[in-house]
Amino acid sequence: MSGICANLVSKQFFTFAEPPHELVLESGGRLGPVTIAYETMGVLAPERDNAILVVHALTGDSHVAGCYTADDARPGWWEIMVGPGKAIDTERYFVICANVLGGCMGSTGPSSLNPATGLPYGLAFPLVTIGDMVTVQKALLDHLGISRLLAVVGGSVGGMQVLAWCARYPEMVRAAIPLATTPRHSAQAIAFNEVARQAIMADPHWCGGDYYEGAKPDLGLAVARMIGHITYLSNESMRRKFGRQLRSREALSFHFDAGFEVESYLRYQGNKFVERFDANSFLYLTKAADYFDLDDYAAGGLAGAFKGSCTSFLVVAFTSDWLYPTEQSRALVQALKRNGLDVSFCEIQSDWGHDAFLLPNERLHTLMAAFLDRIFRETKAGN
Repeated sequence: MSGICANLVSKQFFTFAEPPHELVLESGGRLGPVTIAYETMGVLAPERDNAILVVHALTGDSHVAGCYTADDARPGWWEIMVGPGKAIDTERYFVICANVLGGCMGSTGPSSLNPATGLPYGLAFPLVTIGDMVTVQKALLDHLGISRLLAVVGGSVGGMQVLAWCARYPEMVRAAIPLATTPRHSAQAIAFNEVARQAIMADPHWCGGDYYEGAKPDLGLAVARMIGHITYLSNESMRRKFGRQLRSREALSFHFDAGFEVESYLRYQGNKFVERFDANSFLYLTKAADYFDLDDYAAGGLAGAFKGSCTSFLVVAFTSDWLYPTEQSRALVQALKRNGLDVSFCEIQSDWGHDAFLLPNERLHTLMAAFLDRIFRETKAGN
């Protein structure tokens, strides 16, 4: 990005659940106080009926779009989709995005100070779930005076939060857009997360999670990110971008440095990641994603989770997403239709794998813009 950024945003904080009124977690544990970092764009209508909650994926944060300063060179992670005149049009909608519970970008998580000790929680932080994240987001909306959302939108682990919102607070969600997501992790997805977690815990600097006053488990976290990054891409996208290209373009190096371009790319991604993310948060958030299962939200299997809902859905999958393949989205759509809900479904052709929802895609932009426009007009008409 170059030039002057006109869409300025600021990170805000909401703290609640002060002892003795701690947040009760799904595990039965208690946590408090809880601070949530969040950002907003647009203007909340006097009727408070134009609010859209955007929920981020595994390693995202509250900075969904806009810039912190006029000359900021790093806009938000979904700048292509959120802003004036974009699919989520901030000239029409009031957009909220919060860093999840357990995160490390301003919200309470394992790197936060434990009020009982004055030291970072580390593994004393209780395990949290996708449902706990949604409960905290609900508390934030109560604080903002928003009793109903025009829509909840998110991809990947953000999509899990979208589904949890619809199952837990159906009366609050007018419409939902779950992208590139799943109602539950497959054994393969859990396996990838476990290998990533083991990479962190095997790092000698992890120290059982108590590493905040010394060297951090950067090597383990970098490897974990490399593992995860492979699952976000596709074979075709990696072939196009790297193939078997050598860094020297001349001959095999016959050593264990990054001889292939793809090796260099993964190492770069891993090293860049450790500069912004906390290893313990990675452990907690991947475990929360593994625990998520919509069947747990109600009796009657997947369809039971949406019984009594009136939410309209736009479900989107991508052809090359092998982490959360289209068949999982189709199972979700079938469950929604069994409840007689208003459901639109699209499988978008893309060679870019699971991360396709984060990349420029005219089809996705058009689908989301049209869907939200319809929901907005119906809401204004009282339908």
